[in-house]
Amino acid sequence: MAEWIALAEVAARPVPGRVVALGAGSCLDHVGFRAEAARWRDAFTARGGERWALHFDDTAAFAAALFGAWHAGKTVCLCADALPVTVARLEAGVDGFAGDFPEACAAIALHTQANSALTGTAPPADAVGASDADSAWMPLDEQATRLVVYTSGSTGEAAAIDKRLAQLVREVEALQATFGERLDGAVVHGTVSHQHIYGLLFRVLWPLAAGRAIAPRLFFHEEIAAAMDAPALLVSSPAHLKRIPEALDWNGARTRLRAVFSSGGALPAEAATAAHAMLGHAPIEIYGSSETGGIAWRQHDTDGPAWTPLPGVDWRIADGQLEVASPHLPDAAWWRSADRVEADGTAGFRLLGRADRIVKVEERRVSLTALERQLGERPEVAEARVVLVEGPRAELAAVVVLTGEGQARLRADGRRRVAQSLGQALADGQDAVTRPRRWRFVDALPGNAQGKTTDAALRALFRPERPAPVWVRCDATQAQLELALDADLLVFDGHFPRMPILPGVAQLDWAVRFGREAFALPPRFLRTEALKFQRVARPGMRIHLHLEWLEAKSVLAFRYESELGTHASGRVVLGPAEATA
Repeated sequence: MAEWIALAEVAARPVPGRVVALGAGSCLDHVGFRAEAARWRDAFTARGGERWALHFDDTAAFAAALFGAWHAGKTVCLCADALPVTVARLEAGVDGFAGDFPEACAAIALHTQANSALTGTAPPADAVGASDADSAWMPLDEQATRLVVYTSGSTGEAAAIDKRLAQLVREVEALQATFGERLDGAVVHGTVSHQHIYGLLFRVLWPLAAGRAIAPRLFFHEEIAAAMDAPALLVSSPAHLKRIPEALDWNGARTRLRAVFSSGGALPAEAATAAHAMLGHAPIEIYGSSETGGIAWRQHDTDGPAWTPLPGVDWRIADGQLEVASPHLPDAAWWRSADRVEADGTAGFRLLGRADRIVKVEERRVSLTALERQLGERPEVAEARVVLVEGPRAELAAVVVLTGEGQARLRADGRRRVAQSLGQALADGQDAVTRPRRWRFVDALPGNAQGKTTDAALRALFRPERPAPVWVRCDATQAQLELALDADLLVFDGHFPRMPILPGVAQLDWAVRFGREAFALPPRFLRTEALKFQRVARPGMRIHLHLEWLEAKSVLAFRYESELGTHASGRVVLGPAEATA
């Protein structure tokens, strides 16, 4: 079993023969890692300042720079990305940037890369020589060593969370106590970035303390399957685990994987079951947040598993919401989350959903309030609401009331171009995943009897009331179209809950609407004739709608059929618009 090293001594005490990171046909040993950390320590010391933002694509280079900065007495600001708005937000609060930032940061950026045996990049040009890299350094002070992470928080504003090394140390120790025994000698593979707290803990800090080799980040499932050539653990997320292709050869994973971890959002039970079948391990889900660190874990080896608190974490329910106290927090006070929970009757709990307006899309926390505020700043937007729409993949959807200027643009440019323009306006602060993918432009936001706009009403705007037709035939008097009755159609809601059927009023409405698409019908509905409903139509069916326009009689005849026979038929009598005085 590899020797455990306290995080405060990971870069301070030499450990000959220990492998820190792996690359393409090469490895970085502990001697090389300490040399890199020493170069970064000296470079940071030479530049002065207290707070430095780090962003590296390479995990080994990041790890060396992180410990170099800490040993230089710097507070490290862990930015999740290098987008222009992120850089602009950080500029006022940091003394410099180190790593892979855009050229726009040239005035304050540290234009260097760690001299990693894996990357072959040059050491900092002005770094002091690391002649003492083979000697012991003073261990880091757990209380004085600081890390700043950023999260959207409950208000939607980017919130800086100051963490002491002591909090990170206690969390790594809890992970080792819970899962470490099964992972000895495993290479750490991951699909998540080390620039987020989950990736930092699982792909950098825990492996460095436990003596597990860190492999480069994986992006594609083909890379994951190919990488399983030695004992391994996989640090992943629901975004990857929900999409594991069965066609790849997962025999290596089933043979060599010791554990699969997932965090950043709930993993659906069916995805966990599929991942278990292909990878040979039920994923271990970690529940927590940037503010709290890890709180609990669960594994889908049973139906509906509850969350089990990590060692040292206490929890309670107050007003239906989870409160925790743990050494991963800055003090001993109870911290209230925005998650609603219920006790499972033993020692764990189950999550019931969020009480605030922070949602997760592909494991990225997104403030709906912040998106709405950004959209509201646009001159063409009078009002905007954003919701998360579930489906095969969760997507953000925006409902927008346009100003007069916006309406003019909509008439001139069309819906698609206006939506693209609004989406692009968010691009400096949001990447493609965290911007709305679906748009609706309305005259007014939907309201209930109390005048409130509910998320349910907003989501309903993105659920079709009628299916997309497949036109089989359409001429001057005859039309035939095929309709797939998807269970998600809005018309099935409440009619009836246990055995939904297609309402007759919807069938009549569809006949007229599709009739107006096929023929030049008079505008006024007068009456129906010979209306018959003979068989119910249920979700999952595929039915045909036959339409006939009898212009001489001003009658639209319709008939719904399937392989079961006729479902409904009738005639609609239409007329000219009413005369006005």
